Amino acid sequence: MRAAVIEAPGKVTVETVPDPTPGPREVVVDVAACGLCGTDLHILQGEFAPTLPIVPGHEFAGQVVGVGSAVTELAVGDRVAVDPSLHCHECRYCRIGRGNLCDNWNAIGVSVPGGAAEFAVAPVANCVKLPEHVATSDAALIEPLSCAVRGYDVLHGNLGAEVLIYGSGTMGLMMLELAKRTGATTVDMVDINPERLATASTLGCSRSAGSPEELEQPRGWDVVIDATGNQAAIQDGLGRVAKAGTFLQFGVSDYATRATVEPYKIYNQEITITGSMAVLHSYERAAGLFASGVLDPEIFISHRLPLEEYPAALEQFASGQGRKIVVVP
Repeated sequence: MRAAVIEAPGKVTVETVPDPTPGPREVVVDVAACGLCGTDLHILQGEFAPTLPIVPGHEFAGQVVGVGSAVTELAVGDRVAVDPSLHCHECRYCRIGRGNLCDNWNAIGVSVPGGAAEFAVAPVANCVKLPEHVATSDAALIEPLSCAVRGYDVLHGNLGAEVLIYGSGTMGLMMLELAKRTGATTVDMVDINPERLATASTLGCSRSAGSPEELEQPRGWDVVIDATGNQAAIQDGLGRVAKAGTFLQFGVSDYATRATVEPYKIYNQEITITGSMAVLHSYERAAGLFASGVLDPEIFISHRLPLEEYPAALEQFASGQGRKIVVVP
């Protein structure tokens, strides 16, 4: 089969690799679409993946074309979206229900071959069957949506909150859509990319700007979300949190990224600084939200490119062009 392969830091190719074979409790998925994500860029930089080479792609959906000997839940022909998380279920964090912090955390497309290929293997327990009205080619959006759902689990809803989101790429826009549905009073968006800001306005954000200074809110925001991973945005956002407010680090930064906090301000104004790591008991809920129409795939997916163009697709994604880019094997 054909697959994208990150062979070494900075080197990605599309080549022929052996067809996958399922284990007893695994299925083989004929991949319909695989989304690109900031994590893929980190892997290309030599971060996150424990070893290279690796077939990337942790956002994917497709049709089951093979089942293991002990699989009874799914059959050949079923259409599924795949939760890429692989937890050990044995470490302390798994035992207390925090599998996303697993000491032995792994993921499809990060530590084992992923969905940037014609076929991919997944545990049957990680597969969510798609309802008839959901297009398989759109369902790669469920995984990033499940990360956004986890982010709002961390935020505990915050009814009536005034929200500021840095970054109106795919994840920032998903956080916008969920903020609107979790009781936010206002949701403001900041981005240096005018095209992406225009999409945020189309989706109904309260205000959009290239810089928070343009928004004139000196008291700050109840909830500030960084969806960029960019040091400058994070540093600025930490200073925009209102008294008793919360800063959520949602974007994935490089390992070397640093920001300065003011301990006295955190104490004196009872500010919470927290993070959200990947998926935790949120994939099925995200699949349900997606099926209910919480996202418009025609807005969120800006480019559908053939698998053979995966290296160019990564370059396009890294340059900030478009929104969600998916490759189609």
